Amino acid sequence: MVMPASSEFVKLCRSQVAISVSLGATFSAVYLTEELVEGSEAKLVPIAVYPETSVQGQENQELRLQSPVPSASSPMPRLPASRDRSQEASTMGAIAPESLPGFQSNSNQCQGPENVWLQRRQIVTPLIHEGAVMGLLVSGRQDRPWNEREEATMQQIARTLALACILDQRSQWMQQELRQQHQLQAQIYDTMHNLLHQFKSPLTALRTFGKLLMRRLVPEDRNRDVASSIVRESARLQELLLQFDRTVDTGEANQRLPSGTSDRAKSNLGLIPHSPLSLSPAADVEASCSVAEVLKPLLISAEAIANERHLKLLADIPVDLPPVSANPKALREVLSNLIDNALKYTPADRQIYIKVGYKTVFGDRSAYSKRQAIAVAVSDTGPGIPPQDLEHLFERHYRGEKAQTEIPGTGLGLAIARDLVRQMQGEIEVFSPVNPEWLPSVGSHLYPTDRGTTFVVWLPLNK
Repeated sequence: MVMPASSEFVKLCRSQVAISVSLGATFSAVYLTEELVEGSEAKLVPIAVYPETSVQGQENQELRLQSPVPSASSPMPRLPASRDRSQEASTMGAIAPESLPGFQSNSNQCQGPENVWLQRRQIVTPLIHEGAVMGLLVSGRQDRPWNEREEATMQQIARTLALACILDQRSQWMQQELRQQHQLQAQIYDTMHNLLHQFKSPLTALRTFGKLLMRRLVPEDRNRDVASSIVRESARLQELLLQFDRTVDTGEANQRLPSGTSDRAKSNLGLIPHSPLSLSPAADVEASCSVAEVLKPLLISAEAIANERHLKLLADIPVDLPPVSANPKALREVLSNLIDNALKYTPADRQIYIKVGYKTVFGDRSAYSKRQAIAVAVSDTGPGIPPQDLEHLFERHYRGEKAQTEIPGTGLGLAIARDLVRQMQGEIEVFSPVNPEWLPSVGSHLYPTDRGTTFVVWLPLNK
């Protein structure tokens, strides 16, 4: 079934019909194929007809081809792929003259061979594009037959209409797909709102339970750190949830904007979402923080997880480290991802080592050439990363061989970490097997240098 013709296509058809009228046609019409059922006649519906009075009261009538429709699985008749221009020429008598609106029969017309002259007074040109017959251009006159130049003009009009028909159908199909996509997006937004609403209640309860637990534990109780971690992480979830809620609202507002709205216009309307994982404001980039203070709560949580998984977590953090030029929330996200990865991929009864260094940087790090910086290294004793995966490690959703294991993951953590580090004018490196430079000076024999992975985050000092 062909989609209904758009108003723009109808206008084009009328303008092309006018050309045939200028050539002397007393009747001219454009028909499109409506549907094709194998073994039945092809139904044609009028799109533009001259004179219009010839079809008044007949809008719902259909024109039917008298010749058999070729068998085809396509919704439209097709021609051989090798068909040349000569085979697209106008045909005579393909449609019964009396079936044409506006055609007046002449009772005195000649019979026999002389009828060929009468047939040449109507010209039927198929609308063909890439072998598909999409309709017909039918024109007629009673005073004289059509000459070769006029037939060539009609063929050119038919080719123009065929191409316009294809473009019109594709445009309408794309608009229909766009409408369906908008409907689907609206359903997704509704689902997100429902989930966000349902997520808030248990999160609030978790935060409340953590606070109640802290009140019941004396400061000397070792479990107090666990309760403190529950409150801290629930606050972090609440912050991310609020940002998620705002992002969904922004997405809905953007969807209602006209297509082609510029980013500047969206920004003026406050419709450019700012994610906590994206440091667009200059204040975020120029912020400073203490690496030790950012690591402190992360190590408390990591220690609890390591004990649960029978892992040994060691950290070497010098005292009196100078502050770095970094956003504390972003740095927390970066280091949290690296530590989580180390915990996730280190087998039981093995070690994880975190080392912070303060040194002058040389080498190919152009941002820090001959500059002092702080480096945070996270090393594990896991299986390591295959060489073929190293170059794709920071690509979004890439997991490589890890995707074949039962270890869950989305392949986003490292991509997010690298983006945040670069926004803070830093750099991140990966070594697999581990880099001995970042292993502990005592007990380094516990870290085999033929496996494992070391991630090093370089951060500039705050000026």
